[in-house]
Amino acid sequence: MRTSTPDRLLEIYLADHVAASGAGVALARRSAQSNAGTELGEALRRLAAEIEDDRRTLQAIVADLGFRESKAKGAVAWFGDKLGRLKLNGQLRGYSPLSRVLELETLSVGVAGKLALWQSLRSVPAVGARLPDYDLDQLAARARRQRAEIEAHRLEAARETFSAP
Repeated sequence: MRTSTPDRLLEIYLADHVAASGAGVALARRSAQSNAGTELGEALRRLAAEIEDDRRTLQAIVADLGFRESKAKGAVAWFGDKLGRLKLNGQLRGYSPLSRVLELETLSVGVAGKLALWQSLRSVPAVGARLPDYDLDQLAARARRQRAEIEAHRLEAARETFSAP
């Protein structure tokens, strides 16, 4: 049986989000470790756990819809995360204040993408009807809360990094 075009497109869309969520978990964990012992580090540790939980929910949605994850996309996301560590941050080695700003910006964009995902799934009645066991509104609300928290930390990091002493 041939998969319908909308289902195939949905499968690709979800596979992209599953792959990106893996990179998001890795980034949140790494950033939490780099900021351990601080309020930001604790917030990032909690965020990493929530992103991992959201990732598991997304993986369950993919399975419930009868789709498969893309191992190739997962590998590309993993490689992209590793490549992202090589960004210029004003230091040859180690973590800098600019690293913190860039990581928080990346997490903010990632969570915005996750929010868009939940909203997109919710906006298509035929898809929402296939997911009765998932509270997409609650998942969207959680993403909004996560983004607001990240943004507060991101703006503080920017002020600390770019302000004259």
